[in-house]
Amino acid sequence: MKYIVLGLGHFGRSLAIRLTELGHEVIAADKSLTIVEQFKDRITHTVCMDTTDKDAVGSLPLKDSDAVIIAIGEDEGASLLTTALIKQFNVKRIIGRVVSDLQKTVLEAMQIDEYIMPEEEAAERLALRLDNIDIVDSFKISDKYSIIETKVPAKYIGLTLKDADLTNKYKVIVLTTIHLSEKTQKGKSTVSKKASGIAKSDTILHENDILVLFGELSDIKKLIEKGN
Repeated sequence: MKYIVLGLGHFGRSLAIRLTELGHEVIAADKSLTIVEQFKDRITHTVCMDTTDKDAVGSLPLKDSDAVIIAIGEDEGASLLTTALIKQFNVKRIIGRVVSDLQKTVLEAMQIDEYIMPEEEAAERLALRLDNIDIVDSFKISDKYSIIETKVPAKYIGLTLKDADLTNKYKVIVLTTIHLSEKTQKGKSTVSKKASGIAKSDTILHENDILVLFGELSDIKKLIEKGN
């Protein structure tokens, strides 16, 4: 797939590099020639341009892209102006980056329905991990539902999902389990993750494995608390 990332700050460059690593074609633009040169070997294409310049933006293959991501975060004015320009070109999919409530309001007024709040999302995920040491990671699906990675509670170790009966007890769904394995190479230890596939009733819950749960956060917390 083809993506255009506008803005190569910490978030934009990380996104563009990762998409490139996943095999997608990425065109990344930033007004800083230094940054563009710095990451040209790690991103499919990098371009130095002012994304608030309509003619410059119009030179990009916008209609051929699967999505345009406005990743500018430091300059809200430039981010909003860039978004307004992109909106004029009838792009298939526009994803905006939001760093303030006011910016979010303006994007919604421009009918940009898809936006990301990386700082807020990262803070929320960290807060959950700090709130409960058994939570490994989390992903908020909506105001009501989340996907949570958590350690297998001690009382369920060795049981199958059928015997644990977590869905009926706690109203949560086990999507999969993740097995952690540690490898040591050249004196350096690394931990690798391997998902077991879609969870089934005969899936056994092993010690040190990770449960990937879907449900309401309050229900997932009850499982974690009562499972220990």
